[in-house]
Amino acid sequence: MPNKPILTRPLNENEKLLREKFYESIAAQSDLMDKLSERLLTLELAIPGLYATALKLLYGDKATVSVGTVGYIAFILWFAALATTLMALTPKTWKVDVTILKQDPQKFDEGIGIEDFFNKSANYKRRLITASSALFFSGIIGAVMTL
Repeated sequence: MPNKPILTRPLNENEKLLREKFYESIAAQSDLMDKLSERLLTLELAIPGLYATALKLLYGDKATVSVGTVGYIAFILWFAALATTLMALTPKTWKVDVTILKQDPQKFDEGIGIEDFFNKSANYKRRLITASSALFFSGIIGAVMTL
């Protein structure tokens, strides 16, 4: 079979735009995780304060509230959620080979590619945010059980 040339054509404007938006979405994933972490951090700081205020309003100045083990666990879970969210917001150092767009997964110890950096960074943050959300929700359940 003779060698036939492969027919190609330049990308049209729509295809260029789609390709550009695709790469923008990959690059923006980490920023989206940061914005989500910031919102979660706001909730994690506000809810324990609102909980303490609600207890104060319900039981008054002179009343004592026995928090008990479940109450302590709730605050520990809230603190762990806060720490996990702060870890997601703290930049992590990645070994990136800027000459490679996408690295072979078996060679990640040599350095990851540029596209791999964006994906791994977003996945790392997503796992931390998911864990933080689970810890925070568990803390809310524990706080409700103390009332």
